[in-house]
Amino acid sequence: MSPTVFSEGPYRFFFYSREEHRLHVHVSSSQGEAKFWLEPIISLRENYGFSKPELKRIQNIIEVRQHEIKRNWKKHFKNS
Repeated sequence: MSPTVFSEGPYRFFFYSREEHRLHVHVSSSQGEAKFWLEPIISLRENYGFSKPELKRIQNIIEVRQHEIKRNWKKHFKNS
């Protein structure tokens, strides 16, 4: 299961339900997929296909919406 946290523009931000416990978010679009850590700082973990400028746009979205991501993470994983 990979619940969507939100979509913005061409990007879908989501979690994989059966993955590691460290706070992170995945993002995908037709251009690729990436994984970002949210703690201790927001940072790129993996990238498959996104350009550097696109990764910067994605990271900016995560920075602006990080509280929403964290809130949804806690809600989703509290029952895991």
